[in-house]
Amino acid sequence: MMTAAPISTPSPVPRIVPAGDRTLLIEFADRIDADTNAQVLALADKLRSALRKTRGLSSVVPAYRSLAVGFDPLLIGHGAVRDLIARSLDACAGAPMPVPRRWEVPVCYGGDHGMDLQALADLHQLAPAQLIARHTAPVYRVYMVGFLPGFAYLGGLDPLLHTPRRAMPRAHTPAGSVNIGGQQTAIASVPGPSGWHLIGRTPWRSFDLRHAQPFLFEAGDEVVFTPIDADAFEHLAAQQDDPASRPQPQREVRL
Repeated sequence: MMTAAPISTPSPVPRIVPAGDRTLLIEFADRIDADTNAQVLALADKLRSALRKTRGLSSVVPAYRSLAVGFDPLLIGHGAVRDLIARSLDACAGAPMPVPRRWEVPVCYGGDHGMDLQALADLHQLAPAQLIARHTAPVYRVYMVGFLPGFAYLGGLDPLLHTPRRAMPRAHTPAGSVNIGGQQTAIASVPGPSGWHLIGRTPWRSFDLRHAQPFLFEAGDEVVFTPIDADAFEHLAAQQDDPASRPQPQREVRL
């Protein structure tokens, strides 16, 4: 497996705190940034390996700056889980991270698929095409998946596009919505309410129960947005009706 550069040893030492009687929470920092998230994902990788061979461990759920480890207290005690976490943290120090998957996600910006694009461009004194160019320029990191099944929170948004959330949330936004809220952008997986600004939509299904792994994106993945027109959107959306046409990532990071 290709590997990226080693990550630094977490500092200060992460806190391990109970979150109920079946979960321990490992907190790395009080900030959200790429280095902190890399430490979270490195530990998640180690603990997922342990999950497959440790009786009583039930889940490993990474977030922005923390990681939740679920377990059955009738099968494994708090102390044993804490010891496992401590050993895994030690094993992470200086260990290389796997090269992340990279997704090139097609997005139809503006129009019916991005009703807030013009207003957001006006707010930031940009032409819509300039906003799209700034939104498609970065390589984003999936910091976490949550809120709705498969909803991907992305870090790396151009600071010029940072925007407070809407004063009045919408009761409904469609699956595949690409939004901006605060310092982040996101890909909505299923229809749902949102206080974020809707600038476009991808035809991809990022949550699909027809597959053994229903979530398309995982924490640690990289995302690059590619603009498409409305005709291409309809064509790609029709392909999604075939389970065999599920999108695939690039396995290697482009230099």
